[in-house]
Amino acid sequence: MRIKPAGDQAVTIEFGDTIDEAVSARVIALERSLKDDPVAGIAETVPTYRSLLVFYDPAILNGRDLKAILGERAETAPATDDARARHFAVPVCYQGADALDLADVAAERNIDPEEVIALHTSATYRVYMIGFAPGFAYLGGLPSALHTPRLAEPRQKVPAGAVGIGGAQAAINSLAGPSGWRYIGRTPLRLFDPARADPAFFQAGDILRFFAVSPDEMTALERRAAAGDVIVEAQAPW
Repeated sequence: MRIKPAGDQAVTIEFGDTIDEAVSARVIALERSLKDDPVAGIAETVPTYRSLLVFYDPAILNGRDLKAILGERAETAPATDDARARHFAVPVCYQGADALDLADVAAERNIDPEEVIALHTSATYRVYMIGFAPGFAYLGGLPSALHTPRLAEPRQKVPAGAVGIGGAQAAINSLAGPSGWRYIGRTPLRLFDPARADPAFFQAGDILRFFAVSPDEMTALERRAAAGDVIVEAQAPW
């Protein structure tokens, strides 16, 4: 564990150097501790794969005191997933224009497109962090048989909701924009909406699975989402 300054109003506490579920659990446990029992002067926390960035007001909280508090909390916060982890089933269309790179991923891995879909929907994924773009969800749990390098030349525009593969990582695109990830499907779920109380749909520590829907089901779900309907809700743990 390392605590380092990040400018004059933030510190970062690092728990490791790899993408690892146990490291992520410690990051999330510390963030939960700070939310459950707030410290005067802490303004915001940002979880990443291996660290927690903590912004604070130096007029209220001394940086040296903050480091001591974070060190103590990090040692005492329970680094395990519990019933508070949210679970989601996320619809994905793996057909037509939504399956930008499905055939290429199948060819790269020397399997059929149907097997790519079966593998992708069989796994349980963990949201490690939100970043790159507002609401963009970085996921762990991608089956090793689907680990595929990113594109040699990024696309200039990938639609919101595109479900991608980048090496050993999985992700869901939140906003339309450029990307070098391989996208094998798309979800109608809106990952970022500034009109919501919580603009980002997912948060670090969430658990999710994907399930396939047809193009007609995708269209119907998109219409519901555009109308403001809730199309994906937290479920009981699997």
